[in-house]
Amino acid sequence: MVIKTNPQDFSKYERARILGARALQISMDAPLLINVEEEELEGMNYNPLRIAEKELDSGVLPISVKRPMPQKKHTPLEKLRIEKEKEEEKKKEEKEREEQALDEKAKRREENEEKEIAKEGEIMEIVEEDEDDFSETESGGEASGEME
Repeated sequence: MVIKTNPQDFSKYERARILGARALQISMDAPLLINVEEEELEGMNYNPLRIAEKELDSGVLPISVKRPMPQKKHTPLEKLRIEKEKEEEKKKEEKEREEQALDEKAKRREENEEKEIAKEGEIMEIVEEDEDDFSETESGGEASGEME
């Protein structure tokens, strides 16, 4: 964690937060941390935000900003590569399991359909070659030539 106390090191968001908090304190009659002459206060129109800005710029505010920093992790590249390969293998295995499950479901459906057909006694007829010739004559004109 990094602690900043120098006013030039603050980001614009940190600066706005600090100024707002201090201006609120000043507007609620908190004592000023710098000596400001009455004429200067009149020039600022007793604006608490301008007074807080002057205090911040002079460096007298007892405010610090804590910035959490990410933890550094040193992992060898070889270890990362091995972990990535293991993850890929797991994904492949999961896909294979899913495909096998889908194949098994499809086989079960087919078997169930075959059993239902057998129970109902549905008979399928085999198409003979003579019937094929008949369908050609229906579609248009005469059958084209006979096989010799």
